[in-house]
Amino acid sequence: MNKLFQEHIKNAETIVITTHVFPDADGIGSQIALCMALQQLGKKAICVNEKKLFERYKYLDPQNVIISYEEYMEKPFEEIDLFIVTDTNSLPRIGKNTQELVLNSKDLLFIDHHPCPRELAAIHCIDTTMAATGELVGNLITGLGVEFTKDMSLALYTAILIDTSSFRYPTVSGDTHRLIAKLMDAGVKPPEAFNQINGTKKIGYMRLIGEVLSSAQTNESEEVAWICLNEEMIEKHQSDPEDTHGFINHLLILDNIKVACMFRQNGTSIKLSMRSACTSVDVGIMAQALGGGGHNHSAATVLEGKMDEVVKSSIAKIQRMIDKSKD
Repeated sequence: MNKLFQEHIKNAETIVITTHVFPDADGIGSQIALCMALQQLGKKAICVNEKKLFERYKYLDPQNVIISYEEYMEKPFEEIDLFIVTDTNSLPRIGKNTQELVLNSKDLLFIDHHPCPRELAAIHCIDTTMAATGELVGNLITGLGVEFTKDMSLALYTAILIDTSSFRYPTVSGDTHRLIAKLMDAGVKPPEAFNQINGTKKIGYMRLIGEVLSSAQTNESEEVAWICLNEEMIEKHQSDPEDTHGFINHLLILDNIKVACMFRQNGTSIKLSMRSACTSVDVGIMAQALGGGGHNHSAATVLEGKMDEVVKSSIAKIQRMIDKSKD
């Protein structure tokens, strides 16, 4: 994989790096670190996302390498030698406008750790054994012979920290921690990195999580547990929707739990996030069956309908899939 990546970089001078819309720390941290590394090699590299970087992530980009599509179009490259997509292997996920840049690019490369067809993985840098895209990018940067700076290391450390839920997912390996050690040697301090990405919370956050967890439910078998959030709850407690991602992990400590679910209203849609509490249950496949996708331990889908109806239907389907896996 390093050889494939190095060939792409060798033949490119102008490089655009993007990630999926509504990006998380893994996509953002990966593209920032990769961009900084390529700039060190003298490449004309820049990160272009569909929208401006969220305020909460700006500290990860001290060199301002990420710009929005709108900003990029004010002074675009005459031609893009290489268009890199991090943390997804689906062009529709990078946004309608950003997709148009691919048409003006000589070459396209996905760098990702999400499941995909084998044929796609064969010609791109996709490795589903990686704990995070940030881990994969860290290895690719090492393969280029570029030394990690503190800024690059913080971006990668944060990417891995968030995408592994603080190193608790089964994809975390000894190699993951060996890379983490290199990032720490470059200046990353874990307590500071954790506090920066998670931030200090207002009292409203505590009240919101209290309200959400107090309404947690399980089905009859107690193998499926779920929580629900709507926009009114988040607004009432003056909280940030981005702060709710980790709520689902509180369900994983329940007895008999196999699948934890969080239903969160987003306009007219409902995002269903799922986490697997055991290796025998693959929530990635379950999410695919419900129109989404993801990893065997962490996945999601977006559903339409009223909250009560979506919850009832989804939980019944998930239990049926669990029962079928026992056959």
